[in-house]
Amino acid sequence: MPVRAQPGAKSSGVRGEQDGALKVSVTQIAEKGKANKALVAVLSDALDVRKSQLELVTGATAGHKQFLVRGVTVAELRQRIDAILESP
Repeated sequence: MPVRAQPGAKSSGVRGEQDGALKVSVTQIAEKGKANKALVAVLSDALDVRKSQLELVTGATAGHKQFLVRGVTVAELRQRIDAILESP
């Protein structure tokens, strides 16, 4: 799952979709993996999956990241993402 990270934001949450990636902001700064841990927490909550189901595959030090989501079908994941994007 492609994710565009925005560390050091005023608040954490899913902000929409940008260039085919889920745009997620976190309050943690990009230092020593803090922002990546915060991203996992935000995604876990938003997608209703356990943190252990999320794995950062690429982009540990970049703004564009790829996450692997285990235990959820692609269709279920797309449905959850669509629901997040449709909510105010």
